[in-house]
Amino acid sequence: MLEKLPNQYNSFEVKEALQRMGPLLPMNIFLRQEVDRIQRVLKEVKSTLTDLKLAIDGTIVMSQNLRTSLDSMYDARIPERWQKISWESATLGFWYTELLERDAQFRTWCQNGKPNVFWMTGFFNPQGFLTAMRQDVTRAHKGWALDSVVLQNMITRHSKEDIKEGPAEGVYVHGLFLEGAGLDRRSGKLIESKPKVLYEQMPVIFIFAINTTAGKDPKLYECPIYRKPQRTDLKYVGSIDFETDHNPRHWTLRGVALLCDIK
Repeated sequence: MLEKLPNQYNSFEVKEALQRMGPLLPMNIFLRQEVDRIQRVLKEVKSTLTDLKLAIDGTIVMSQNLRTSLDSMYDARIPERWQKISWESATLGFWYTELLERDAQFRTWCQNGKPNVFWMTGFFNPQGFLTAMRQDVTRAHKGWALDSVVLQNMITRHSKEDIKEGPAEGVYVHGLFLEGAGLDRRSGKLIESKPKVLYEQMPVIFIFAINTTAGKDPKLYECPIYRKPQRTDLKYVGSIDFETDHNPRHWTLRGVALLCDIK
């Protein structure tokens, strides 16, 4: 695990990268907060693993904290101290892979600028990501007020590999799963789920913001997004609109939702 662990972020390099991209843009402020949080996780993981190695060799005393961490790792559970400052996951293996993937997304963003497609599951604060995007769009248009700017979306037919450049405004996101319904790839409408298919992976979704005071179209199904399969208020991220040939209530009764992570 220590061999695979990414290095700590160099705060000067992060600062430089943010200066280059515009330090006061909402998206970059969001990035800085995310990098700070993953930095904390990396630090904690590194110190626990290094101390464990020393304790096993007998160089330092095996404290109660280290012992509990070692027991958790032996059972493929996430040590409590890591879980406290990070995210939930089914097993230590899944958690660790996710740590590497999240870290990779932030590093690429710092080095190469804004990614073309965002992996929404990889954020500590996905709501903050959508809000930052709304603020970005509001700032770009003179005379728009944040209160009247609402999120809209379009289901594309692309997978993330097909996307070669980001949109002029708004964001492309990938990595969401649809639960309780299927998706007609051609029209982007909701259909009944296929037999024995619990989750359907979504294509890339284009989320953008428009300035309007009109209400939502009642024919659209407003589909909630949750971080995990346990749907609680704490895991709620936002919502996305789907076109449908049925009455939207049909999907509400089926409990159709989008999940960032199905593990």
